[in-house]
Amino acid sequence: MKERVQKVLDMVRPRLQADGGDVELISVDDGVVKVRLTGACGGCPMATMTLKQGIERVLKSEIPEIKEVVQA
Repeated sequence: MKERVQKVLDMVRPRLQADGGDVELISVDDGVVKVRLTGACGGCPMATMTLKQGIERVLKSEIPEIKEVVQA
């Protein structure tokens, strides 16, 4: 499961990097993905929206077993 999540994050990563940010996979446990937003994304006031409406949405569409994405 962790490898599948990493592949999807690799698809999303270029969009984050274009804005000076990045995402790091911390863990996958029982359908909950923990990530760390870094760079410009780490302190951005829109980080929660990026996490939920961006990363979580894409992960859930690609891997239906994912229940939630949270920031570590």
